[in-house]
Amino acid sequence: MVCFNNLCLKYLSVSFYFLARSLTTIFNVIFTYLLLNTKTSTKALICCAAIIVGYCAGVIVEGNLGSLSWIGLVFGIASSITCALNSIYTAKCLPKVEGSVWRLTFYNNLNSLFLSIPIIGLLEYQPIKEHFFHTSAYFWFIMVISGIFGFAIGYISTLQIQVTSPLTHNVSGTAKAAAQTVLAVIIYHEIKSISWWLSNIVVLGGSAVYAAVRHIEHEQKSKGSMNFNRNDNYFTSVVVVGSDDKDVDDAKHGLLNFVNNDNRNDDDLYDKNRVLSSSKDSLVS
Repeated sequence: MVCFNNLCLKYLSVSFYFLARSLTTIFNVIFTYLLLNTKTSTKALICCAAIIVGYCAGVIVEGNLGSLSWIGLVFGIASSITCALNSIYTAKCLPKVEGSVWRLTFYNNLNSLFLSIPIIGLLEYQPIKEHFFHTSAYFWFIMVISGIFGFAIGYISTLQIQVTSPLTHNVSGTAKAAAQTVLAVIIYHEIKSISWWLSNIVVLGGSAVYAAVRHIEHEQKSKGSMNFNRNDNYFTSVVVVGSDDKDVDDAKHGLLNFVNNDNRNDDDLYDKNRVLSSSKDSLVS
């Protein structure tokens, strides 16, 4: 993930970095379905469609400006894929290390060390051979600072996924990248067209609405689960004598439908209680 992020920044401007990696939410939905077998609602998919439209529009505008690198765009897509996978697998692996963020961060850095050395040796051997002993102290100072910040980002990202969710992590990353885009335009004195800004706004708006939709769905699901557990516990306190399993299931579903009916009035309550009592008497007899 970090490797693709850096390669994306190498070939694309910092201001376009947000848009290049804006497909993280899309891949998060795809991999959530493929790996966790969790479906996404229609409203959330509409938000994803808005993100894709904004992404495509931004790519077209950037291409018209003449500053688009296709290889950088490929690295941006690869970064989005690995970022989505990283957040999902981080959430899955945290229980295996007893929720220890330090241990998981250590394992991630250890894996990165062994995986990166062959790639560096294969692609960067000649530059390293020529310049390794000719670098300044300032270069190593910057490298150390970069390593510290890289470790901090990895630790904080893992901690955020632990206390929230992969979705929240990706959404906060999108918000961070949006702020980064604005700062990059200001710092580097770049001039962007209205259509360029609109494409970024569409992507950011789609991501924000997507997060809001998923949050509402999560709240509704949690509330429904709590109500069902409460009603189920209430039913288990009712003892039905002389009935078989089918009668118990029928009575249970009838009781749950009765309890969950929020629009009943007093007359209906009396009638339904009378019906429920007669049904119970028939089961007992």
